[in-house]
Amino acid sequence: MSAVTTTYVAAEISKHNKREDIWIVINGHVYDVTGFLDEHPGGEEVILEHAGIDASEAFNDIGHSNDAHEMLEGYLIGKLEGAPPTTALQTKTQPESSQLRNKQNSTSWGLLVPLAFAVVLIAYKMYA
Repeated sequence: MSAVTTTYVAAEISKHNKREDIWIVINGHVYDVTGFLDEHPGGEEVILEHAGIDASEAFNDIGHSNDAHEMLEGYLIGKLEGAPPTTALQTKTQPESSQLRNKQNSTSWGLLVPLAFAVVLIAYKMYA
């Protein structure tokens, strides 16, 4: 690992949590992986889920290759000072798939409630 002198605290790291600006912490080092998002072999969603927070466990659990570890060095911008960020600031945007899923869930409830009401009304009229 190259010598880095810049240090960042959790509050600063957690601000970098958008698709256009993604920092992550891995094993006490801070990486700006914005430029790697479209190239990540595992897909962009896993990086977006860890934007602005500590991704050490997710990174280490996958068992990345030596090449992946070497590539990571190119994105190194500093070291973590203090405790790692565990949550990103509220400005974090959800991945598009999550937004779509939430929209589908709300639409489902929007149709289910009137349908249930209609079934109850029909049953009441038939048996009352």
